[in-house]
Amino acid sequence: MDLPNYFFADLPPEATLSPAMLEAACDTLKRNREKYLAHRTTEDVVKILCEVAADWRQPENQFRKLALELGPAETGFSKAILEKGLDDFFRQFTPENFHALLEQDLGGAVAATDTEISAPGAPRQTPHFWRGPDFLVHLVAERPPNPALMSLTLGLLTRSAQFVQCAGGDAFLPRLFAHAIYQADPKLGACLEIAAWRGGNLDLEHTLFAHADCVTATGTDEALENFRVRVPLKTRFLGCRRRVSFGFIAREVLRDETIAEIVSRAADDVIAWDQNGALSPHVFYVEERGVVESDKFAQLLAVELAKRETAAPRGKISMEAAAAIASRRAIYEAIAAHRADAKIWTSPDSTAWTVVFEHDVSFRFSPLNRFIYVKPVPEVAAVLPGVDEIHGNVSTVGLAAPPEKMAQLARRFARWGATRICPLGQMQNPPLTWRHDGRPALGDLITWTDFEAGDGR
Repeated sequence: MDLPNYFFADLPPEATLSPAMLEAACDTLKRNREKYLAHRTTEDVVKILCEVAADWRQPENQFRKLALELGPAETGFSKAILEKGLDDFFRQFTPENFHALLEQDLGGAVAATDTEISAPGAPRQTPHFWRGPDFLVHLVAERPPNPALMSLTLGLLTRSAQFVQCAGGDAFLPRLFAHAIYQADPKLGACLEIAAWRGGNLDLEHTLFAHADCVTATGTDEALENFRVRVPLKTRFLGCRRRVSFGFIAREVLRDETIAEIVSRAADDVIAWDQNGALSPHVFYVEERGVVESDKFAQLLAVELAKRETAAPRGKISMEAAAAIASRRAIYEAIAAHRADAKIWTSPDSTAWTVVFEHDVSFRFSPLNRFIYVKPVPEVAAVLPGVDEIHGNVSTVGLAAPPEKMAQLARRFARWGATRICPLGQMQNPPLTWRHDGRPALGDLITWTDFEAGDGR
């Protein structure tokens, strides 16, 4: 299948974008929004998104086929990882889930651009209206495609014309998603633009920022600050810092009859998107004095990762990433050779997976790409001093515990400052209603109007 040239990302690699080209594209997107998107109902947009997602999960879908056939070379993720990750993402696109998101972030308010009251049971006069940005720019820097796909989705819900700029070669999957939307509804697709270039092209970014009503960005603190100071004061800027995640496993689930499931769920979190992205665990803290000891859990996790490498292999990584893993391995191999309380398991003849077991509760940043730390702790109270270094910078805490303890742990980590707490095995699969980093993902994009009708006098 040859994709038509609808987007800048469809142009050949040797094509060069200019500020004049972006200027024309921005003007066209705004005109198309006014003609084709601004007055679409929320139900209509949700219906199209759900249809696109349902089609994508069908084996014969042309965009799914392209993603799985060309995706490994384009993205660095294996076919199995792409298939599982994309299916999990699009499985969330149901009318019920979208209704829950809209109700959570917007309540019964009506879009100011709606031509009629479309929310079920909404009054004919409402004290609140909302509107999205006319022109929304997304600067995407994460390898997993979900942030870019979700940004496009939220932008459509707010009836915004959108320009998605992907760092480097990470435009492949957002481009396919945009083409799928275009095929389902060409007028909706005409309100989207996908492009890719390396960061630091100030002329192109200046053009985008000058047109934007809202700019969203992901990246390092330095990159976000660089963007923020160049975005005009009149333009809303929503920066998402690079964050980290970890897991905690309670002793009560470390039993002979449950250990296989717990190990499998831990492996799910490690291999999802090859442990790239803010939701991937760097460390599993394992409570001691379970029937299955913490070092045995680490050993079983290594065995499971070896099995997963056969069924769902890690994708190709750069020489720099492989060197970082090899260097870290060498350190822990030397430590394990001299200390009985430190152990390391590694994939033979490759850097495909690594499990490090050590009795230091301090949080360790993993080199990722299926390199995981397992750290025993006497109880949950010992975890919090260990993760003080990353306080305020944690995205997700994955928990494995019996139901009654799960609630206690969730409250404790919530008080500490974690913004998302989920069952182990679901760390890279947040629900559609997830409040990203503790903020309403849809609600942060919109502007409210309060309507004070008065008493008629």
